[in-house]
Amino acid sequence: MSHPILGVPRDFLLEIAVTSLERAIAAERAGADRLELCAALEMGGLTPSLELIRQVRSAARIPIHVLVRPRAGNFVYNSGEFAQMKQEIAALGGENVQGIVTGVLLPDGSVDVQRTRELVALVSPMQATFHRAFDETSNLAAALEDIVLTGAHRILTSGGAPDAPAGASVLRTLIQQGGKRIAILPGGGLHPGNIAALARATGAHELHTGLGGVIPYAGQNIAAFESAVRDCVASLQG
Repeated sequence: MSHPILGVPRDFLLEIAVTSLERAIAAERAGADRLELCAALEMGGLTPSLELIRQVRSAARIPIHVLVRPRAGNFVYNSGEFAQMKQEIAALGGENVQGIVTGVLLPDGSVDVQRTRELVALVSPMQATFHRAFDETSNLAAALEDIVLTGAHRILTSGGAPDAPAGASVLRTLIQQGGKRIAILPGGGLHPGNIAALARATGAHELHTGLGGVIPYAGQNIAAFESAVRDCVASLQG
């Protein structure tokens, strides 16, 4: 694959999670291939405002995937919260974004296949990523099969571990299990010092980081953030 702007051949796709217009622009400038646009990453991420989505879309040329998560906490949603998620996805249909990141669990810790399938159907023709609610499930292998049934395109996961490097062996197994049916997007704790090793250890072709362990999400050090994204890109190219 090639960087959509620079045309540089790439073996990897790098997705950067951002919560501001400034970070979105910096991530693209540094060579990111895709943005995950969120609010409140320090709380695990919530749905960003329509205003921010429009600002980033007008400024960025690379694909944007938008997180749809109505509140912090668990991923078991009541009917009102689920209705809100559907409304937010419907509203994004005309905003020229390329994907939605979302997911719903049942109280027993398994994937809510019916509700997630309903969301994925609303997302189409955009891509659907099942987010790290996956890591909260009681059986990752079974959860992967459930998510395949929903029609989602990929799963963002740390392999059930606190971070992706700790879950590397599980991530490799999940990538093999998913095969060509669903992509596995390792994320959690990745930075320039470990992202290439994680890619090699797992066989992943897409990688995700918000660089929160390197530069605090609430910080405004855009230069340091941009430099860290550029270092991730260079590490993966090396």
